[in-house]
Amino acid sequence: MLELEHSIIFVGGKGGVGKSTTASALALMYAKMGKKTLIISTDPAHNLGDIFHQELNGKKTLLLENLWGIEINPESETKQYIKEVKSNLKGMIKSKMVDEVHRQIDMASSAPGAEEAALFDRMVSIILEENLHFDKMIFDTAPTGHTIRLLTLPELMGVWMDGMLERRKKTNHNYTQLLNDGEPVEDPIYEVLQKRRERFAKVRSILLNKKETRFLFVLIPERLPILETEKAVELMSKHGLDIQSLIVNKVLPDEADGLFLKKRKEQEKDYIQLMEKKFKKQELYKVPLLEEDICSMKHLESIVHYLKKEVLGGV
Repeated sequence: MLELEHSIIFVGGKGGVGKSTTASALALMYAKMGKKTLIISTDPAHNLGDIFHQELNGKKTLLLENLWGIEINPESETKQYIKEVKSNLKGMIKSKMVDEVHRQIDMASSAPGAEEAALFDRMVSIILEENLHFDKMIFDTAPTGHTIRLLTLPELMGVWMDGMLERRKKTNHNYTQLLNDGEPVEDPIYEVLQKRRERFAKVRSILLNKKETRFLFVLIPERLPILETEKAVELMSKHGLDIQSLIVNKVLPDEADGLFLKKRKEQEKDYIQLMEKKFKKQELYKVPLLEEDICSMKHLESIVHYLKKEVLGGV
């Protein structure tokens, strides 16, 4: 069960299965329960603003009572990230090298992975800073592959930073022995690296804390989403991140009739049985396909109704 004690919930899954709707409904559900809730979209193709009929950006915006929203813009985050990198180097390099170093950094900003690094840095800041101010933080993530890369970055970056710190430490030791008469060398770059390493370690500790953080994936009763979710469960498990809950979205309701829907329901039944077989370690919650598109708060509240019934047992 998605116990009320979990303060951070990541909602992932294949594109088009209803991640944003599910994340929004969860956030609305907790807000209505009196929980101070923040919903954050890390998906470049943001849907939160459309769902809540409000313009969102990188700053907290009040959506409803007890509910705030953020849409992280990778492009603006990359610019801010590069600005901070330049600021960290200020005073650490010779003035005649500043222009060349800045040019290299600007070139790196357009390299593959730069936006992902900036997005990750923003996510780290939100988790560490906002966790103290909210009862619930719901992350509406990008499609599966992007989500897995983002969530495994604290571990990978931690290993990389350890290597950087060790090399820097050896360099400082050599300088101390050769140039500084045995006196320790002041190294502001080492201090910056150490602080970033500590941030990554804190976030990884939070992500691995099963009482604090929950990973929930959304899928629909079709073959490809099932296969993709199975791969996601396996990949995340290798990094110590367990997907504990699955929401099976858009399940045909019993009242759906007609020969066409009858055949679809028969196939759907087989897929649900397959999910129950494949995902024995995960809790499965079913949300029906509604008659209309989710385009208003009334529709979203219908999803909340089913989530409360399934996830919280009607609490």
